[in-house]
Amino acid sequence: MSDQHFRLSRRAVMGALAGLPALRPGAGESAEPRRGGTLNVMLNWEPPALLSFTSTSSLPLSAKVTEGLLEYDNDMVPHPQLATEWSMSPDGLTYTFKLRQGVKWHDGHAFTSADVAYSIMTLKTVHPRGRSTFSQVSEAATPDAHTVVLRLAKPTPYLLRSLQAAESPIVPRHLYEGTDPFTNPHNNAPIGTGPFKFKEWVRGSHMIYERNENYWDQPRPYLDRIIAKYYPDMASRSVAFETKSSDIGYRTPVVLNDVTRLQGLNFLGFERKGYTYSPPNIICVDFNLSNEALAKPAVRQALAHAVDRAVIARTVFYALATPCASPVVPGLTDFHDPTPSPYAFDVRKAEALLEEAGYPRGGDRTRLRLRLDYPGEDNKRLADYLRAAFSRIGVALETRSNDFGAHVKRVYTDRDFDMQIASMSNLFDPCVGVQRCYWSKNIVRGVPFSNPSGYSNPEADALMEASMTELDQAKRIDMWKQVQRIVMRDIPTLNLVSPNWMTIHQKNVEGHSVSADGFEGTFAHAYLDA
Repeated sequence: MSDQHFRLSRRAVMGALAGLPALRPGAGESAEPRRGGTLNVMLNWEPPALLSFTSTSSLPLSAKVTEGLLEYDNDMVPHPQLATEWSMSPDGLTYTFKLRQGVKWHDGHAFTSADVAYSIMTLKTVHPRGRSTFSQVSEAATPDAHTVVLRLAKPTPYLLRSLQAAESPIVPRHLYEGTDPFTNPHNNAPIGTGPFKFKEWVRGSHMIYERNENYWDQPRPYLDRIIAKYYPDMASRSVAFETKSSDIGYRTPVVLNDVTRLQGLNFLGFERKGYTYSPPNIICVDFNLSNEALAKPAVRQALAHAVDRAVIARTVFYALATPCASPVVPGLTDFHDPTPSPYAFDVRKAEALLEEAGYPRGGDRTRLRLRLDYPGEDNKRLADYLRAAFSRIGVALETRSNDFGAHVKRVYTDRDFDMQIASMSNLFDPCVGVQRCYWSKNIVRGVPFSNPSGYSNPEADALMEASMTELDQAKRIDMWKQVQRIVMRDIPTLNLVSPNWMTIHQKNVEGHSVSADGFEGTFAHAYLDA
């Protein structure tokens, strides 16, 4: 463990034991932020739902309405949100949270400990990452209306970092209890405690959120309104920034070869902060292991030998990405294993493996036909590269683009795919962001972003499960490096690159990246500086 990581971890523990004052932004917010105005937010995709309670596809919007127990500064130190104080027992098996009093849901009902207890225990079963995050939580007790006590069967060393608004949203029990959380209508018309109230969703176009006049953290929020607009055409996103019709977008939302040109415009800013809670994703290709050909290790190895990650980073991503064969991204410095893939770029080796696997070239020179699904226009350039790369070894790839909602249903519910291009978040700990993709207990049909390949390896399972409860950080890091080597060997997923994200914004937009979650946070601090 690095000295820096130890200092940050110690600060986080001290904050956990003592509680900290509410998060306040540093540089970038003036003493008296301007009130009023409408923030026009750019969306890279239209989510199938607006609340990240059962899915992580709504991360850009969910926290504007619903909140978490804690929020985190850019050093990942926890601060109060719906919880004002918290403590942890020495054995790590009991967490006690004192809740903020006087908070109201947007429908006027009082926020209580019952809402927190319901939310945590439900996230444990329905959320793709919550299944591992809260797996050891055996009880959420409510000794009074403003106290919640989480009792754990075994320690969960990363639990205190898992309580951010979009990651672990607290929802109103009176609107969810007794319903199917996957189909509850408030997933699409959320009611929360947050700084903004949901007003409307015009599908295929935009969402509108309005200022919560009764927000507990007065005088915030400063904005009157947020309009989030979906831009499926990537070229139109650059135009939207140039014409100032869009104020802010994240994860470098434009065509990447436009970035240098846009950086020359003096009214646009490019912010790299706000990605501490969720470092840049791993861009990968998931193999459906129920496909007869892809179930064969030699076929997956051949496909791995056919791709050149350095070329992908340089040409597909215009050098705004880092090659990465591991499921753990370089942004998770302590956990990341930089060991190269055991299947280096080697076209001849790829061809030999396909021959050995029983796939000779046919009369049309094709060995095998497969289909690659991907969501949205953002992934088309990578799909085109993969089609060309695989054609060199005789694998004919049919590519199919879907809108985001249809893609999620096709892959995770219908299981109607051979391969998919995915962008998977690691978050702040691999037990939260990475484990869901490879843990056999996360093979759950209908739960998005949860073990899409159907991968099961008892050795990897045992290491991941042990790391979930191990309090010695050095041992946890070693376990995860072993997991990475196993996954890179088995390649249920072909991990390719990690993009270098930036939030693009008009320079008059302030207070948008003051916390570790940046764009995925509440925007309570955001304002327009005329």
